[in-house]
Order: sequence, then C-alpha cells, then structure tokens
Amino acid sequence: MIRSILVALDDTEGAQRARDLAIDLSRRTGAALTAATVLDWPHVRDEHEAVPAGAAAFKERRDAARAKRAEEEADTAFAACTAAAGDAAFTRLRLTDSPEPALLAAGAAHDIIVLGRDSTLGLQDCPDGLAPVIEALLHEGARPLLVVPPGPPVAGGGVLVGYDGSIPAMRAIQLFALLGLAGEMPVRVLSVAETRAEAQRMADEAAGYLRAHDVAAEALAVEGARPVDALLTEAAAMPAALLVMGAFEHTGLRTLFTGSATRRLLHAAPCPVFVAH
Repeated sequence: MIRSILVALDDTEGAQRARDLAIDLSRRTGAALTAATVLDWPHVRDEHEAVPAGAAAFKERRDAARAKRAEEEADTAFAACTAAAGDAAFTRLRLTDSPEPALLAAGAAHDIIVLGRDSTLGLQDCPDGLAPVIEALLHEGARPLLVVPPGPPVAGGGVLVGYDGSIPAMRAIQLFALLGLAGEMPVRVLSVAETRAEAQRMADEAAGYLRAHDVAAEALAVEGARPVDALLTEAAAMPAALLVMGAFEHTGLRTLFTGSATRRLLHAAPCPVFVAH
C-alpha cells in the first residue's frame, strides 16, 4: 500500500489538478503527503552567467528580484495547497536545485511523484504543454510518476491498463497493484498485437496478475498495430480516470514511451497517466 506521495506545486492548471489529486489520494489511502516547490536557484541567480564589465550591479539587482519573485510564488503555491487540503496534513518542502535533480533527490524518499503535465517548475519553459522534467524523471528516477493533465477530472471513471508483456509493463502493473491505486474503480487491461490470440494472451496475463492482488480486472484484446489509437479510443469510451503504462521499449505498445508516440499519448490522454519503467 502507498505510504508517501510527493506532489510538485506551481501555478499551472495541470499542477493545480495534480495537487488536488494528490490530496485526495492521501486522504483515501492515509499516505503522507509532501508538497514541494522548486525555487531553481542555479537558474534564478544565473551563477555561471558571463557578466560584461560594469554590469555586475545590474545582475545582482536582477537576480535578487527574480529570487524574491520565486519565493513569493512558492508562498502562494503553499497557501493554495493549504486551502485545498483543508484539515488534511501535508509537509512543505522547498527545493532549491534545478527541477530535475531536485525532484529526483526528493522523489527517492517517496513512493510516487505527482506532477502536472504542463508544470513549469521555476523558470523552466513548457512551450508544448509537456513539462521538460518528465523525461528526466522517467529515464533517471526510481519512482513511478503520475502525470496529470489540465482540465476537470473524469467523474466515475475506471482504470485502463496498457500491457504488452514487457518488463516495464510488468513493473508498472506490479507497482500499481502494490500501491493500491485502483481503489474501488473498475480496471480494464488492454493489449494490442498483430493477432487477437496474442493480444488476448497478454491481456489475460496482466488481468490474472491483478486479480491475484485482489484487483478486479477485465481483459480486452485488440488486433492491430496502432496501440496509441487503441488506448486513446478506449480511454475516451470508458471513460478512464487513470491510464497505467510501462515505458522505454521498442515494439508494439512498447513504442508508446519513445519519441513522438510518448508525446502524443501524454498530450492527448484525457486522464492522469501512471507510468513506470
């Protein structure tokens, strides 16, 4: 069962929804909640910036203003989290390193990292709506992510598990089951393969594993070669309140978390995505 949750705060819509989801998950499971802001001093203060002669005073004033703004934004985010949490307790954490190393280090002490898919986290740009830190946390981190899109949550939805038999997919469903994230939601396992028989075999394998962990799961086999389309179609039809996936392989569903397929799924998913590698 999940014991600790780390949620990254900022003022983007996805981050605010991630905050609310993390609070609800903490309430439901009893897991300790840590809410973190990223001040990103290395970039706020531009410690390695080359400064022309006579410009040191200007840089000092500029950096001080940026640092003050970062502190004010952190205070605002903590205040909003306090209001959203009500009587639910949480721990405040001010991270001063850049987003990637800061969240990698803090995440090691938690069971899961929750963040908005459009989070900017300090001074990071997010021009395409996908937080740059997500890739680093998936490649280098040891904890699963819950990536939360902007927009209202899905009411009364279920869990959609994408499964291809790969080791990352096996890890993802294991963590999903052991952390107890299904709650009372119905769970559907979708597998895509060139033949329906192979897709059915994989879906049955994953559904059987989940049922062994007291998670009621239904197997769904799809014949074809377009797993992203199949997942998005099924997620909309259910509707899915959570999508569970593995990461970093190269065939079938395994292409989901490499290159353009990754971005397409994360951009288009109508619900939070639980992803492990």
